[in-house]
Amino acid sequence: MTTGRTVRVLLAAALGLALLAGCGSSGGPGGPPGAATPDGAGSPRTATPGSSGSTAAGTPSTARSGGLPRPAHVLVVVFENKGYDNVVGNAQAPYLNLLAKRGALLTDSHGVAHPSQPNYLALFSGSTQGVTDDSCPHTFHADNLGAQLLAAGHGYASYAEGLPSTGFTGCGNGNYARKHAPWTDFTNVPARTQQPLRALPTDYTKLPQVGFVIPDLCSDMHNCSVATGDRWLSANLGGYVSWAQHHDSLLIVTFDEDEGTGANRIPTILAGAPVRPGRYGGHVDQYTMLRTIEAMYGLPALGAAAHRAPLTGVWR
Repeated sequence: MTTGRTVRVLLAAALGLALLAGCGSSGGPGGPPGAATPDGAGSPRTATPGSSGSTAAGTPSTARSGGLPRPAHVLVVVFENKGYDNVVGNAQAPYLNLLAKRGALLTDSHGVAHPSQPNYLALFSGSTQGVTDDSCPHTFHADNLGAQLLAAGHGYASYAEGLPSTGFTGCGNGNYARKHAPWTDFTNVPARTQQPLRALPTDYTKLPQVGFVIPDLCSDMHNCSVATGDRWLSANLGGYVSWAQHHDSLLIVTFDEDEGTGANRIPTILAGAPVRPGRYGGHVDQYTMLRTIEAMYGLPALGAAAHRAPLTGVWR
């Protein structure tokens, strides 16, 4: 082979390698197509954690199935009647805003109805069960998250402040209100799982896989201030949040509704080890949150939750 021909062969080989390298890259500097990014993160794509008919892609994490973690424990706490702008950025809620900064803040979260009770039923059962007010009592035989979890062999319980005894079925007791404890209305949710707040384990390893925590009418901001509810959250669940960061566990903080507007925009914050911190857009509601918990534990979607995509863009 002549020297000139050798040079031409080497140049052709180098060009081929360069072309192969160029074809091997995809997604550009922002990552793979469709990858969710937090609001304000400098990317033209916006995270859409959940909406009807669409699901945001997320960064994979441990114990994940279908883009979702399966936390060792999930606690859901529901506050009352405060819109997004009355909590997020409010100096009277330093702990909630700390959680929002360190966790995932869902910036387009909404209640599905007014007044309170239908939102709790939606979150727990995928339906408002035809309830349009705060009347009490009600009895339902429909499926729900508590019954689903127990039937699948998972732990489940609720913890309500002011509940005088396990399985109490009265409509009220002091600042306790049954309208904020939807599990009481379902015949297939065992009374033993409906416990007073004082029964919430301080040894968090003894928590069920999924639990609901319901403050009373003052602690939940319904009758008292944002500052009161913020202090309550820090005092009662601050220890769990710190523990959850190192024990594959999750806290979901949400509200039932805002102060009565048509938009019904509410604060929703996720905190714990599985969470990727950031601010996330995309319309979500109580059905989205139910669908997310169901999907985490491999449960079928109930009612309107079947028309929501679970949150998948907010996880590590």
